[in-house]
Amino acid sequence: AATGGVSFGGGSSLTLTPDDCAAIIKDCPGIAAAAPIVRSGNAQAIFGDTNYIPLSLLGTTPDYLTVREWTNLTEGDCFTEGDVRNAARVCLVGQTIVKQLFGGRSPVGIEFRLQNVTFRCVGVLSPKGANAFGQDQDDIILAPWTTVKFRLQSGGGGGGSSSAAAAASTANSNGTVFPGGTSVFPPASTTGGMTATARFINVSQILTAATDPTQIKPAIKQITELLRERHHIRAGEPEDFQIRDMTESATALSSTTSMMTNLLLAVALISLVVGGVGIMNIMLVSVTERTREIGLRMAVGARSRDILLQFLTEATLLCLAGGIVGLLMGRGSALMVKRFLRWPVEASVEAIVASVVVSAVVGIVFGFYPAWKASRLDPIEALRYE
Repeated sequence: AATGGVSFGGGSSLTLTPDDCAAIIKDCPGIAAAAPIVRSGNAQAIFGDTNYIPLSLLGTTPDYLTVREWTNLTEGDCFTEGDVRNAARVCLVGQTIVKQLFGGRSPVGIEFRLQNVTFRCVGVLSPKGANAFGQDQDDIILAPWTTVKFRLQSGGGGGGSSSAAAAASTANSNGTVFPGGTSVFPPASTTGGMTATARFINVSQILTAATDPTQIKPAIKQITELLRERHHIRAGEPEDFQIRDMTESATALSSTTSMMTNLLLAVALISLVVGGVGIMNIMLVSVTERTREIGLRMAVGARSRDILLQFLTEATLLCLAGGIVGLLMGRGSALMVKRFLRWPVEASVEAIVASVVVSAVVGIVFGFYPAWKASRLDPIEALRYE
């Protein structure tokens, strides 16, 4: 944020309002949906004798599910725009909340407390899993942003009253934020003949979704021009808001992930070469120690290809045994991480099949030379070997 030409850093000042969100939906043709976000601190959820602090407690509107492409609910229904206008004490919960707070039972229709405020669960979000940064997206509670702003936040985070009276005035005042002539802005009050200016109501951020991927850049330009006009920012002045394109973040993350994958692949290839050389040395020693055995087999009728196949099979089985041991150790480590660190893990059938195939290929490639050398021995010289 920037005020008077002085930059205070991102997030140091909240300058976005619910009316900004409504204007974006109305005046930006490249935007399909937008939802204001009010973030709450670590609010403790209490149900019976169980308490739990959710990873995310967000105040928003029903359009949040559209923006996040999270429209399917496991059960129940989403709260409505009417609930937002009336600051209703209703919410949606994620799958992790169902497990941790409600013990896996259906929470729809059940009341529980967030801090000292009673909420009623009206729906359960469908599973979404971890995001790109490893955070559990199902560890979330969604409620009307007006409820979070006026009932949960102390002092409204620099704007708005935290009392129920402020919420009531929000529901009954006139404006343009919601269809139907209602607004989240409380009316000016008169005290002793003096008119008191209504306190500024802000939101933490606004999430938007473009109509299609080709409209992302035009939509960013439209939002920038609209917010500069609404915030009365003159040409040359720094903006008091920041727009982030999540596709750029995803691209950067994908690039980093690809680089790490290639690095790990190079390390794995080096490990395979080192392991293969070890297998080759072991098989060469085995051929040397079993020279008389090879000569005896040839003397009783074994052909060169039989000797080749014998030692090639031994090398392959040796590599497969090592691969199986590695699989068991890796799976065991993953299960220990799941049990003690509570991280979600899942076995990949493709990775298991690939590791077995790679082990067999290493055995064949690096075991071929010792097997070929054994098959080329002279039976008479082999029988004389001491």
